[in-house]
Amino acid sequence: MSYSIKVIKKHMQNTSAWSGGTTTQLAIYPEHTDYNKRDFIWRISTASIQDEQSQFTCLPEFWRKLMIIEGEVILEYEGSHRVGLKPYEQESFSGGWVTRSMGKVIDFNLITAAGCRGELEALFIKEGTSHEIASRKDDEFSQVTEAFYCTEGRVKFRINEDQSLWLEKGDFCLISWRASLDNVNIRLSHFHNESAAYVIRASIVLNLSSKEVVE
Repeated sequence: MSYSIKVIKKHMQNTSAWSGGTTTQLAIYPEHTDYNKRDFIWRISTASIQDEQSQFTCLPEFWRKLMIIEGEVILEYEGSHRVGLKPYEQESFSGGWVTRSMGKVIDFNLITAAGCRGELEALFIKEGTSHEIASRKDDEFSQVTEAFYCTEGRVKFRINEDQSLWLEKGDFCLISWRASLDNVNIRLSHFHNESAAYVIRASIVLNLSSKEVVE
């Protein structure tokens, strides 16, 4: 295959406590790195903020992207501004900013280091609809990863017409390939006779020219 795929079902995920609630690490790259050592290039997680007010962990060498899954939150950046977020709204900010949150929520997080760029998108897959993602050659980056987290319903995936899988609420999958390829096609579609599905997509491109390549 021209791509690699990893599916992490909800029951396979590990949840741990942090100062404001709990967090579930869904993926970290490279896989042998440690969030606490800050030696990773990117990390995807979900978090449950259970305190009415909490402060985010300081990550000065990283950039954060956060999307709300449930609840509403206000993020306040010390000495600057504040922003309110509702479900499937997102915010992008430096991990080095002193950031406080107000409100109990469940959120989806993408953290990236230098040499890496990531984007979040909420996909609403209703009956009779589908969403397609096709690879494109990119000379600036060397690796592409598409990550999908199902937050509601069930969704079918078809990759290059040769592999299929499905995710239900709480399931997660990663699909990766080299950016030099243009022959990877991913199609998300709705399960018949079921309610609409919501999926959070994280798209990550990475320059491995000066980093260890982990297969």
